[in-house]
Order: sequence, then C-alpha cells, then structure tokens
Amino acid sequence: MTMSSALTDGELTVLGLLAERPRHGYDLERVIEERGMRAWTALGFSSIYYVLDKLAKRGLVEATGAPPSAKSRVTFRVTDRGGELCAVATRDALAALTPMRARVLIGMANSPGLPDVDVMAGLTRRREALREQLAEVRRVRSRQEPLPAAAAAIFDYSEAMLATDADWTETTLSALTQEAAVEKYDVKKIRRELYSPPSKDFAVVDVPEFRYVAVDGRGDPNTSPAYANAIEALYGVAYALKFASKKTLGRDFVVGPLEGLWRADDPTVFTARRKDSWDWTMMISQPGWITEDMVRTAVDSVSRKKDNPALADVRLITLIEGTCVQILHIGSYDDEAPILDRLHNHYLPEHGLTFNGDHHEIYLSDARRTAPAKLRTVLRQPVKPT
Repeated sequence: MTMSSALTDGELTVLGLLAERPRHGYDLERVIEERGMRAWTALGFSSIYYVLDKLAKRGLVEATGAPPSAKSRVTFRVTDRGGELCAVATRDALAALTPMRARVLIGMANSPGLPDVDVMAGLTRRREALREQLAEVRRVRSRQEPLPAAAAAIFDYSEAMLATDADWTETTLSALTQEAAVEKYDVKKIRRELYSPPSKDFAVVDVPEFRYVAVDGRGDPNTSPAYANAIEALYGVAYALKFASKKTLGRDFVVGPLEGLWRADDPTVFTARRKDSWDWTMMISQPGWITEDMVRTAVDSVSRKKDNPALADVRLITLIEGTCVQILHIGSYDDEAPILDRLHNHYLPEHGLTFNGDHHEIYLSDARRTAPAKLRTVLRQPVKPT
C-alpha cells in the first residue's frame, strides 16, 4: 500500500484544508460548503468529526487546545507526518484518472429486466437531479468570483462532469423514448380475435391475407428429422428478418408463434392420429413489409452460420383462408382427436359447412417449457357452405 492509498478522499480533503491553516470543525464545514466541495466529496457535518478523529489517531493531525466545554471548537492542525503524507497523496491525486464506476452503468446493464416505463422514469429523475446539482455548483461559484486559478479549475471540472453526465442521460432517455414510441408489430395483438379464440365453443372468423416464411414436409413431427430441421430453419430466418428489419428499416416486430398447415388425402388420418401420413407446411407469420429479397438475404445469413438442409426450402408465401371455424385446445397435441371429431362430424354438418383448405394449427405455447396438459393450441379449419 502506498502512502497516498492510505488516505480516503474525505481524509485527504480534510488534511488539505488543515494544511492551509489550523481549523475547527465548524470552520471546515463552512469552507467545504462555500467552495462547493460538497459536490465532489461525501463529507457531511457529522462525518467531518469522524474523519478528524481518524486522522488524530493516526498522528496526522493534532488539537491545538480548546475550551473544555466546547469540543466542537477544538482547533486542529497538521502534524509534520500529516503534511508529508498530504503532499504525497496530492501529487498522486493530480495524476489519477477518474474511475469508470458510475452506478448508473450497472443500472443500464440490468435495465432490460425492467419495463420500459420504469427505466425511463429512473433516468428522468436522474436527469433532473443532475440539473439541480449543476445549478447549485454554478450558484456557489458565482458567489465567490473572482476565483484563484486552482479553485476555478475545480469548479470547471465539476461543471464539466455534471454537464456531460446530464447530456448523456438526456441522450439515453431520448433514444429509449423514441424506441418505445415505435410500437413493435405483434400479430397476436393486432389480430387478437384470430389468436385468442374461446376454448369451449367453436368461433367463426374471417381470416384476411397473411404472409409467412414457410417450409413443406411430410411425416410424423415427433420423429421426422425433416420436421426438426424445418422448425430450426424457420426460427433462424424469422429472427434474422426481425433484426434486419429493425436495423435497416427502423421497424421492429415480435416474432410470431409457430403455425402449421396439415393435410392428407383422407381427413380421418387426423382424428386417428396416423401421423406418418400427414403432409405439413410449417410457418411463421411476417409483417407486410417483409419482402422476398429480405427473406433470401436472411436465409443466406443463417446459412453461413448453420448447415441446415431445410434452409434451402424456406420461402415467403401468401395465404388467404377466408371464413374459418376455430377453437382453443388446451392440452397435449395427442388429445386433439375428440375436438377434431366434434368439428368434422358434428359442427360442420350441423351448420351446413364443409372443408375449404388445410387444417391449421397455431402453437401459442413453447412445447419445450410447457407441460403437455397446459399447451395452448388454436385449431382452425377453413370452411365453405356445402
């Protein structure tokens, strides 16, 4: 440990003031307040006596004598050892760099875990506090003008640091406010009626044109390597499109849920769960501004990072389903058969409807993190009058 490192900032401040001339505690408090030192030290009135006591115990300052009934008026002076240590520590302090340990940096690192409104509220309070502190430093300075060069330099530094910090806070706050103002496109919110049907009764909806990135395949989704490759490829491309859209167009969106079109020559294979006979198109919805060129670029980007044969089959499709009947299924995918039987053999005939497109499923839950009994799946069937 060097001689300078043996002194805290508060101790060095008090030692320096006593090196100017002997002072008592009230005098130290007055000078610290008048010179604006409160802005760059943590010295309160009570802590001054704590520091004086520490310095005295180390033999760096000593009392010059005082009335026994007025301890607060005890005057202290620097000892020879204290003067020597103060000089060494001051030389080191002049060359020391400002540490990058602002607590706000930890706050910014942790801010993604908070709602945007909380982050912006915290930064707003910080900006106002910095402005008030800067105004106070300038008021203190104006009362003491003209200042010696050393004192002026101290105020210059304090003002520059506070002004820079306030500017950074304002810039960061503006950027976050602007980002929050551009609401992300979320198909589940914009088309809430299509992604949150009732779970007890079938609902009739009109489904407009949607665009998807899609991959075709065939076979049991539980065992087919092609199915696993298709899902991995779709998510890779979907997220590449999201990041590219935000970076190049300034338009962000929430990656939609996985969806699937299921078809077979004989519709009974669905109620019988004969999965090897299923043909499928797995897909993820895209905002209307996503183009085929953007999809090709995203596929190329993902292909450079991942060797997946399904990437070559990813394409942008347009789907218009029109009138559909849908319901929310809660439970395992293998438990869909009774609902589909009810739809195919009861609801549709009773309402004079028949099939008009592929069976459509929307997977609202992440099967990797959700218990089978709690999986939420939209079951949709395009229909037309018989």
